[in-house]
Parts: sequence; C-alpha cells; structure tokens
Amino acid sequence: MDHQQHQHAIRGMVQALEAAKGKGKGKTGFSCRKSTFAVADSDITVDSWKMNDWDYKKSDLPTYARGLFTTKNSHGNPEIVIRGYDKFFNVDEVRSTEWRNVERDTVGPYELSVKENGCIIFMSGLEDGTLLVCSKHSTGARDDAAQSHALVGEKWIKRHVESVGKTTADLAKQLRAMNATAVGELCDDEFEEHVLAYPPEVAGLYLHGINFNLPEFATLSGPEVHQFADAWGFKKAEYQIIQQLDEVKEFLAKCAETGSWNGRDTEGFVVRCKLKDTSGNAGLDWFFKYKFEEPYLMYRQWRECTKAVIAGRPPRFKKHKKFTEAYLLYARKRLAQNPALAKQYNLNHGIIEMRDGFLAEIGKRGSDIIAEEEANGSADGPVNVLLVPIATIGCGKTTVAKALVKLFDWAHFQNDNIQGKGNRAQRFVLQITNAMATNPVVIADRNNHQKRERAQIIEDVSKVIPDTKFVALHYVHEPKDKLLGSIRKITQSRVLERGDNHQTIHAGSKGEAEIVGIMEGFLQRFQGCDTSQRPDSEFDEVIDLDVASSSAENLETVITHLYHAYPSIFKGREMPTHQEIDTAIDWAMNHTVTAEEMHDLSGTFQGKKENKSSTNSSKQKTPEPKQLTPEECLKRLEYFGITLSTTNVNSVLSNLFSNAAAEESKFYKQLKGTNRIQKEFHVTLMHRANSTTNNHTWQTYADLYKDVLEEQGTADRTPSLGPARLRLERVIWDDRVMGIMVRILPSSSGTIWGSANEYPHITIGTAGDGIKPVETNALMKRWAESDGQDNSIISKEIPGMKEVEGAVKPVFQRGR
Repeated sequence: MDHQQHQHAIRGMVQALEAAKGKGKGKTGFSCRKSTFAVADSDITVDSWKMNDWDYKKSDLPTYARGLFTTKNSHGNPEIVIRGYDKFFNVDEVRSTEWRNVERDTVGPYELSVKENGCIIFMSGLEDGTLLVCSKHSTGARDDAAQSHALVGEKWIKRHVESVGKTTADLAKQLRAMNATAVGELCDDEFEEHVLAYPPEVAGLYLHGINFNLPEFATLSGPEVHQFADAWGFKKAEYQIIQQLDEVKEFLAKCAETGSWNGRDTEGFVVRCKLKDTSGNAGLDWFFKYKFEEPYLMYRQWRECTKAVIAGRPPRFKKHKKFTEAYLLYARKRLAQNPALAKQYNLNHGIIEMRDGFLAEIGKRGSDIIAEEEANGSADGPVNVLLVPIATIGCGKTTVAKALVKLFDWAHFQNDNIQGKGNRAQRFVLQITNAMATNPVVIADRNNHQKRERAQIIEDVSKVIPDTKFVALHYVHEPKDKLLGSIRKITQSRVLERGDNHQTIHAGSKGEAEIVGIMEGFLQRFQGCDTSQRPDSEFDEVIDLDVASSSAENLETVITHLYHAYPSIFKGREMPTHQEIDTAIDWAMNHTVTAEEMHDLSGTFQGKKENKSSTNSSKQKTPEPKQLTPEECLKRLEYFGITLSTTNVNSVLSNLFSNAAAEESKFYKQLKGTNRIQKEFHVTLMHRANSTTNNHTWQTYADLYKDVLEEQGTADRTPSLGPARLRLERVIWDDRVMGIMVRILPSSSGTIWGSANEYPHITIGTAGDGIKPVETNALMKRWAESDGQDNSIISKEIPGMKEVEGAVKPVFQRGR
C-alpha cells in the first residue's frame, strides 16, 4: 500500500470537513468542530478536527480518524500531521462488531493488545523539524498553571528517547520520513491517576500504535510497533497474537471471568485484524474492542470497599449488594487472620488473590454472579437519572441545563424558582421527585457547592425514589490555589455582563461590589466532589467540567458521558450535531428572565435581614420622570448612533478568537478576563462635540428626532428613528483599544444613514479606565492610512463579513 500523502485526497477530506463544521443532517450527515493551535517553538499552526462519538456510526464520512490534525505546508497544500486510530467499537455495540459479522468480514491473525489505562498521546514530525505532540484534540496550553497532558507527554518522550541516546528532533525526522503518527498511552500516577495503578517504576509512555497519515486507516503490526519502541526507548503495550477467531472468543471469555490477564487487572483488549477484500483476502486494517464492563466493575467495587475497610471507613456501594456483602465478610476474616495483608493490599498487591479466594469459596466465577443477577431480575439498570450540578455562580450550569431540555425535553427544576425561605430544600426535592415520575432525566439546578447540600438532596430523593441514579455535573474548582484566580475572572465577567438577566443575581441593579462579594462567598465555601467519602461516594457517575470551557463544550461532554453510561435515556433518538448543540446553547443564553421569575436573595446570601425602613422604602413607588418638551430633549442629547445586539457582536468575537492563534487572541482574552468588553455596542453616527464642524449632519438627525417626538410624544425620550443594517468587516486592535470596522449598508427601508466618522466602527473595549473609547477613532484612521503596515496594530478579517441589523437611536448625556 502507498503510505505517502496525495494532495487531491487530503484536499477532498479537508473540504468535506470544512463543509460539515456545525452541520450534520440526514442519514449520512455529520458535524465537526475545528480548532486551530499554534505549535510551540514553530511558526506552524495546526487544525484539530473533532466529531461527536455518535457520528462515527454513520456511513460515508470523509475519514473515521479519532484524533486528526491538519496544516498547510510551505507550498500551500493541505497535509495530515496527526492521525489517530479509526474509531473502534465494543463487541455488540454496533452491527459490524457482532460476533457473526466479525467472523464473516475479517481475517486473522488477530492481535489482542492490553487496554492500558491512561491518556492517549500522539506524536509526529512537522515540515520544519518540530516534534508535534498532541493529546486527543489539543496541542496543550503552555500558559496554564496546571500542566496539560500534551506537555507531560512531551517530557516523557524526551526522557524515553534520551535513554537510548537520541533526541526529540531525531524522532520528528524519523516520523516525518515515515509519514506516520506514533500513538502512546501516558500512564503516570504522579501526574494523573486512573483505575489501574502506575507507580513510578512502571510509569511512562506505552507505545501501542504507529499510523500512517492518510484519510483511510493504515497502521503497523504489533511486532513492528515493538521494534520501533525498542529503538526509541518507549515502554511497550503487551499483545498476544491468535490465529483463529474462535480461539479469540475463548481467550476473551476466560479473561472476562477475572477481569485480568497475566495476574494484572485490565479493562479489556483492543483486537486488531484485517477486513476481507472483495476476493476474501486481507484488506484494510480494522480494530474492535472487548471491554470488561462486568464483572470488572464489580471487582473494582470490591477493591475499593476492601480499601475502605482497611482504612476504617464504612464501605459504600449500591450495586451487586448481595455478593459484595458476602465478599466483604470473607475479606474481613482474611484481614483479621493475617494483618500483614492490609499493607500489601494498599500497595495493590494481593487484590486478585483475595478476589479469587472468595470466588473459590462460593464455587462461582464472576460471570456466574452476573448471570445469576440477570436471571433473578436484580441486574443493575437505570431507572431515573438525576443530574446534580456542583458549581458556583457564573459556571454556566443553568445554560447547560436549559440546553439539555431544549435537545431532549428532559425536566429541569431551578432552586431559584422557589420563593421565600421556609422549607426551601424540602420544596425543591418535592418538585424534583414529582418531575421524576414522568421524566427519565431531571436536572436539580442549584449550586450544590457544599457537601451538606449534596447529602440532603441524595438522602431526601432516595427516600422517595430509592433506585435513582445520581450523576454529578462537577465544575472543577480545585486545587483552589491554582484554579481560583482564573475562575474568579471568568465567572465575574459572565455575571456582570448579563446584568439583571438572572433570577437572583441582579448585576444590573445591584452594585458591582455587592455582586462580587456574593460570588466570592460561594467560591470560598466551595467543596469539590470527593467520591472517597460520603455524600459524594453515593454518586453513580461524576462528570468533570471545566469552568473556563464554553457552555457548548461542557454540554457536549455531558451528552457524551451520559450517552455511554445510560444509553436508554436517549430512547434511540439521534444524537445532536454540533450545530444543534450550538443552537441549543444560543437559545438557553438568550432566554430572558421575566420579572415574575426574579427574586431578591441578598439577605440569604449575606445572612442579613433588611430593616423595616429599607423594606418600606423599597416598596415606595418610583416617581414619574419629569415630562420634557422636544426642545428640552434636544438640548440633552450627546450623540446619535446605531444600537446593536450585544449577543450578535459577542458571538462574532467569540467565533473569531476561539480558534485563533494564542498571540492573536491574547488582547481579546485580556479584555474578557478583566471585564473590559463593552456592555453595549453601537456605531456613533454623529456626536454633539462635532456638531459645529458637521452642522448639516447634526441638524438632519436633530430634525428627524424632533419629528418623531412630536408625533409619538416624549414619554419615550430615546425612540428608534428607523432600522439600520451593517456589515462587520474587520477587528482591529493595538495594546490599548479594540474595535470593529463596519460598513453601513442600505436599511430594510432603503435608508442610508450618514456618519460623521470617516471610518465607522464599533468600540469593543479598552485596556484600562484611563483609556477612553474615543481612541478607537484614531486607531481606525492609523490602520487605514498605513495600509495595514503599522506593526503596532493587529487586524483580523471577519469571515463572511457578517451582516447585522440595528436601530438608529439618540443617546442622552450621562446623568440627564
């Protein structure tokens, strides 16, 4: 097979992926996300392409690679620079992995690789000699306080190759020459623990594949991968070759009885083979997996329960109760007879021996226990799922919840809907359990940021519906010393930007200091999810979410996790596309909280009661504003401008900078992080300060304004003078101010609104209080007159030059 890249094939694949960004309808439709990353120590940027897990089940995709990065080479041609495995499925998960179809469509030999338990790492060579290292869909952020998987992967790669007298540059050159991606598993308990133990003596990067950078899947065999690992100092993932499929099935069934192989726990095997071609001979490479869901999960529960007993804690378990209780009785006897076992067990020695001893005593295999539970109708299965956020204000929990409702019509109840203070927790649970009677999934929307709140909801709901599956949506805040600073900036920016559009936190009406004080209280009281003890050990699933990620990304994480954990709750419906996810998020974010939904819980947050005088004064009727004549209104005007939708402008900015290189997005992120983005956006048409030099334009708008007031009255002092239409063309910024250059187009009524500004624009934000928005005028002029050659100014064209609607309005002088 030709393992070199062919431009027409790569270009066709990239074009198909570009066309599918956010889309995906119909039987063979799909959607994907594109993210662009700057490569450290290189001028090259790479594009990551990510599809939903469920889309890989569809036919006619341009590629089935899970982990795919492309770039353009020095000749301007697209090329694949990272190529993961084709998405592979568990036995019986899809039609192609049913045993009868595997037997019909594949040929041996069959390579069975142990499924290592870590994080996947990709590595390849770029055109400029740089070693590109990626984890899943990211190159890794170098400005984060916490190290990313890709960065830790880089350190291990350097350590491995130097152990055999080579360099990472040598590795990059070799992989570039092969047109290949090396695939490994990062297993390092000091960095991140998983289910299986990887102490320092076995930690490292386990090489388990080398794929060619092609749209179709082509990979080296196990022996060839081991040879490469030996040459470059990597650890090797174990594998076994079996010639016949019947022997494969027998081997896997035997391993499934103990959840182990060669005396070591394992989650299962990846089986590598070839698909038959039209002649029945070996054709394309093809993988499937055999994962030990059970009895492996039962064995893991026994292990954790045993460690709890050794530590003097009461073991917590909700599954396999009958046999787990019998196992623990046996384990306690063994530990009492030989106290030295406890120390060894905590060092992960003797776990399998303890388990096998119990199974021998009761005369059953693990698979026998599972079969018996299923026969007796006691097998575990989801009955009702309750999603329990663990969050603070501004994390996006309600946005994600509303989007889930929009997509799946699940039930969502907000604690903020409960008015008054009496029995709030009990009334909250009553609403939840009522909703659970008719809904497979209910979202218990409150912060639940303290353990006592989680304990209350789990205990009270379990009394009413004992078989509830509790799923934590855990917005990770810990370690606080590393994460709280960035979380504080992000959440404050979100809350202050949304103003009064929230049921309890009215940022538009309350003082900023009061709002920040309320939020800080939640941050300081936040207790992260700890499944090693109650109440968090009662959660059946914990989904970790990133506060800094967009709501769309967190929503996708939630759906993917639930899709694998509880497929029945989706009732066989199609999984949403990226476009549908984005649409649901937009709908959730643009929902306006009505006056009836708003409650003032300041006293609840701060632990203070309003005094009688303040209560009475708050009930006093707001005095009617003084009626002004049209002439008096004219005297108070500051400028005429086109007001725009804040949501539309922020959406354009977010889309533009979310995939931008780090240097390009730096100033935008600075403005967002310091809450320096304007709360409202407008294009100034004519300012009073320029009325003497542009008297004709000012008088035109003033006469139109006066005519509208005389026709409609002055109850509304700033009425719309008519619709407007703009084209957003280019974002321009330096280290002080950012703006969007716009073009004023004929409105829907045919009016062309004139501007006194030579370069009409929108001010996005300034770097500090001492920098006035008027500086945007000078910035636009400098950029235009330098023909884009001023190196102190950066500009970025808005793709498609988005057109937006607005309204021409007068704006009063502040305080008038």
